[in-house]
Parts: sequence; C-alpha cells; structure tokens
Amino acid sequence: MKFGIFGSAQAKRGGPDTDSGAGFRDFVELNVEAEALGFVSSFLVEHHFTGFGQVSATLNLLTWVGARTTTLRLGTAVIVLPWHNPVLLAEQAATIDLLSGGRLDFGIGKGYRHNEFAGFCIPMEESDGRFEEALEVIVKAWTSDAPWSHRGKYWQFDNVVVEPPTAQKPHPPFWMGAGHPESIARVAERGHHLLLDQFAPIEQTGERIAIFKREVKARGRIFDPMTVAVTRSVHVVMTAAASVAETATAATASAPSGARGIGDLDLQRPTVQVLAVELLDGLGRGLGRRHLDEAESPRLSGVAVHHHRRRLDRTGLSEHLAQSVGGRREGQTSDEKFVCHREHLRRDLPLLRTLPGTRGRRRQSRDLEWQEVPE
Repeated sequence: MKFGIFGSAQAKRGGPDTDSGAGFRDFVELNVEAEALGFVSSFLVEHHFTGFGQVSATLNLLTWVGARTTTLRLGTAVIVLPWHNPVLLAEQAATIDLLSGGRLDFGIGKGYRHNEFAGFCIPMEESDGRFEEALEVIVKAWTSDAPWSHRGKYWQFDNVVVEPPTAQKPHPPFWMGAGHPESIARVAERGHHLLLDQFAPIEQTGERIAIFKREVKARGRIFDPMTVAVTRSVHVVMTAAASVAETATAATASAPSGARGIGDLDLQRPTVQVLAVELLDGLGRGLGRRHLDEAESPRLSGVAVHHHRRRLDRTGLSEHLAQSVGGRREGQTSDEKFVCHREHLRRDLPLLRTLPGTRGRRRQSRDLEWQEVPE
C-alpha cells in the first residue's frame, strides 16, 4: 500500500486586499511537503462555476506542482472529458507528462454536476457520447506518429499529428472512477486503473477491489494492486479542544437557516465535547469515550443535525468522519430522541449513534436528514 493526497485548492474572490492566489500557493507548498514526507502522489479535482473558487484549470496547477517536486505522481481526479477539446487536452496533458519526467496519472470522467454542464451549454444527455469520442481521440493522439483524421459526432480533425509526445509509453495511465460491478468491469475491459470513492463502507470497497481483480484476471492480465486507488477524507487537528472548535464552526456553517446546530450549544458541556470529537473521530472509538465516563455525561437535548454531505466535504469533513452523532434511539424520552424524514440528500448518510455511555446501534438510512423532535 502507498499513500498519496487528494483534494483541491481555493482561489478566494474579494477586493484589492484579497490575495486570490494564496490558496493555490498553499496547495503547492502542501504538495512539496507531502513529497518530503513520503507521499507518492497527488490527485486534483476539476470543477467550474461553483462560486467557491475550486480548481478549474487542473493541469495548469499540476504543472506548477510538478515544477516544485521531483518524484510526486501528478494525478487528475478527474478531468471531465465532455467539456474539453480532446486534441487540445491531449497536447496539454502530454506537455505536463513530458516536463515532469513521466509523472502524470490521467484520471478521466463524464461529469455529474448539472450546473457545470449548463454553464458550458452542453446537455448532460450527451456526456456518455462526448466522453467516448473524446477518449478515442486522446488515445489516437498519444499513440499515432503519422498524420490522422477524425470525423465524429462532436469533433472533427483533419490530417493532424498531435505534439508533443508523452514521456510514458504508450501513454500516461488512465484512471476511471466506478462503483457498480458493471462499471468496474468496463474499467477492467479498457485496461484502465480504478478510482474508488470516499463514501462507501470499507467492506463494500473491499468487494469492489475483488470484482476489479477478478475482471482483470478474466482478461488474461496480472492484477497489480497499485492500479486501484481508494480515497478517504481525513480532517487533522492537533488537540481535542481544536476538534471541538472546528466541528462547531463546520456545523454552524452547514446548517440551514433557522436550524439549531452544534454551534448553538455550550461547548463546555462534556456531552457536546464528546459529540464534537466523535464527529471527527469517525467511528466514535476511543477518543470520544475517554473524555468522560457515563456517570459524568448529561444527556444531549435539543440538537438538530442538518449536515449536508457536500458542505461537509468543503470544510474537510467527510461522511466517514461524521458517522457518529449523539442521539437516543426511538422510544427514549422526547428530548433525547431523533427522528428522520426524507429530504433532498442524494446518497446514504450514516449519522445516528447513541450518546456516550449508551450502547445503541448505528443506523444507515437513504436520503435522510436528522431533525430535532419538537417537545
């Protein structure tokens, strides 16, 4: 097993006193330090029109990272092919591969955010077709020394030789995200590497790796564990007090208008401290329970947890680091229990765990958001 980093950087908007490039420079320095600490790769996102200042020119930023490092693999996770002229993209990607000495990991995808497709005036219904055609063109661009032409539905090129050549032969490794067995089989069929998401339970991730391994071997190839990458978010704090403060800030920032969140509570109350620590501790093992014993733990009352997965991602908290939220099981007293109702969350969100000192079971629910029970 090897370790890399995955994420983004932020270019903040503001007045003349705002240094919009500070986030990008910090990201570059983070990568320099990561390489020095032994991390082997850095994968960077591509997003557009967010209003949050996320990375949009992924290859440009990775080129700067490549210039400041010597061994760090430079990954895209992912470049959305339907938005790009495939020949221009092939040229730009080949350039960073050449300059970095063959360190590019080319992660590609079809895209999933409606507002991004709308901003480019590209129907999402065309994403599959555009992806397949762009991929065909890029592979041809990287593997053809003689002039070639292409007549497709979305792109046409006449008598071109794409330059420069890539350093890695026949081309940089392609990485693709997949989760369903059929999608994983298609990644294996293409001969690409597999990117697995940060939200699936560990057991399911293991099952997906096993499927990929089986599909690779079924095609007569040797399975290499280094062709699978698994993402997990980690929010690092130096002290328990810092975890309380940062969790409170994140909860307040992500709560809908009028909702009570962790930020509205007295952070000196032991129960709330454990709740905040357990949000960051993930499975709630050890760290939270060491802060106080059962006899010292008052019951948590009147807390509505309105975390939205994407907002949590933006603050550095992931679903798997927010699995443990204080609450009592159904059937307990009204000021201690939580109920759930269907909202607009799109994926499974494990949230509920009983208060410290109790032994209720963790639940998983689909499209749910936990709400306070009115007294």
